[in-house]
Amino acid sequence: MDRRFVVYILANRPRGVLYVGVTSDLSRRLTEHRAKLVPGFAASHGLMRLVHVETYASILEARSREHSLKRWRRAWKIELIEKDNPDWGDLGNELPL
Repeated sequence: MDRRFVVYILANRPRGVLYVGVTSDLSRRLTEHRAKLVPGFAASHGLMRLVHVETYASILEARSREHSLKRWRRAWKIELIEKDNPDWGDLGNELPL
């Protein structure tokens, strides 16, 4: 079985509040965020727009990248998002939820 791990960034609006997370099931995790099933930062700030996605073959690589991104300056995260998603479109609309 080819398991994939995803590092993702959520936002509440373009250039708004950002959240970096990691999961092995992006569709499930995004559904949880949007339904506010798990209380916490993302739920309390209305972070439902998926604006950046990176895929890794190993959980160790994905967690390392997540940890790195969480330490990045906000401006660097915005630049990363806008490189591939300049309009801050919701990439979650392209997932089979």
